[in-house]
Amino acid sequence: MATPGAEEDVLSRYRSPLVSRYASPEMGFNFSERKKFGTWRRLWLYLAQAEKSLGLPITDEQIKEMEANLDNIDFKMAAEEEKKLRHDVMAHVHTFAHCCPKAAAIIHLGATSCYVGDNTDLIVLRDGFNLLLPKLARVISRLADFAEKYADLPTLGFTHYQPAQLTTVGKRCCLWIQDLCMDLQNLERARDDLRFRGVKGTTGTQASFLQLFEGDHSKVEELDTLVTAKAGFKRSYMVTGQTYSRKVDIEVLSVLASLGASIHKICTDIRLLANLKEIEEPFEKDQIGSSAMPYKRNPMRSERCCSLARHLMTLVLDPLQTASVQWFERTLDDSANRRVCLAEAFLTADIILSTLQNISEGLVVYPKVIERRIRQELPFMATENIIMAMVKAGGNRQDCHEKIRVLSQQAAAVVKQEGGDNDFIARVQADPYFSPIHKQLESLLDPSSFTGRAPQQVAKFLKEEVRPALIPYQSKMGGKIELAL
Repeated sequence: MATPGAEEDVLSRYRSPLVSRYASPEMGFNFSERKKFGTWRRLWLYLAQAEKSLGLPITDEQIKEMEANLDNIDFKMAAEEEKKLRHDVMAHVHTFAHCCPKAAAIIHLGATSCYVGDNTDLIVLRDGFNLLLPKLARVISRLADFAEKYADLPTLGFTHYQPAQLTTVGKRCCLWIQDLCMDLQNLERARDDLRFRGVKGTTGTQASFLQLFEGDHSKVEELDTLVTAKAGFKRSYMVTGQTYSRKVDIEVLSVLASLGASIHKICTDIRLLANLKEIEEPFEKDQIGSSAMPYKRNPMRSERCCSLARHLMTLVLDPLQTASVQWFERTLDDSANRRVCLAEAFLTADIILSTLQNISEGLVVYPKVIERRIRQELPFMATENIIMAMVKAGGNRQDCHEKIRVLSQQAAAVVKQEGGDNDFIARVQADPYFSPIHKQLESLLDPSSFTGRAPQQVAKFLKEEVRPALIPYQSKMGGKIELAL
């Protein structure tokens, strides 16, 4: 067999579809090797700068040499070093030292592997949230526009997926928006709660740094503060083992799993509405719904969201189990697991938010279908109004109730047994008993009179809760998004 070329070699190995097929380039880079190891070098620079400022014998020349080589990473050399040393951090220490011979002696001075490993993870998690939050805000904004547009359009409500009292298309959308606004708050909180691991040493005691500074506790504390600020954090965790507490990962993936649940519910609703032909996700001109059934318009975007959201919701189980088995100051059985679950959670959340934005920018509403379904169900829902109108016209409530019970049962039989239309109102119009209110029947059956305060709720909710929550993201709302493969 011929030796495969570079392109064929890529096609001959498994690649995660999260990156190769779906996720944005920005989120893909955030969890890339280049971002990871470039951040390691920056953390070594921050440490050296802070140690120098506090009096350790580190020269300007050494600092400048490190600064000049932050992105000059020989990945081939690093891979060879790791294969030999079986230690990724030391492999990159040697690789960095190779291109910084003057600074080689002070790179990683006093630090443990988790100084670069855990602190980089926290930076990547923070940056991941900063990528997700504007995307979530955009989805909320698009849905808010949709809710506002259809705030007054009556539609059949469903409880237990059975016809219930009317609501409006906009009000139903606000149920989706409210869940997403909770997710927006949760993601902001989780991001803002993140702290830096800081400069804590091998078991979190800072013993190596205390030795470097000859027992000066204040300088060790200042070192931690300086490096934390250089990395863009306001606080570091006051106590750590060798790692930051793995409960932090639980908090991070919990809010992402919760976002997944919200999106799964929204897209399930859209899929059900598509079956009813009331609302559909966008369907492109040349899009094929089925290879065998040309007429089909499958809700593939919503199905993709549900499929990936299901994966996102399960990932929180990994950090839950990891945190529970971290013995004493740390064990290494967290490492391989975290390489997978943390990246996949953010990549998956990124994908479903982009897909939901695409859906929300092209939702199609079919008012005539909605109106027809209302006509089929509303006569039964209007029975109480009819009774009240008859009582006001001088009728007896119990007699009227019995009349309506009989007529409604007859109409239900036509619908269920004969497959006909609901003829309850025609039966009321044909019965002389109801002649006092025959002229009122049209107004009694006006769908807008059955939606309560739904339009007012939409307006108040969007004005007082939704729009203000989006203000921090106004500059990042951007244009429409095209669907990934």
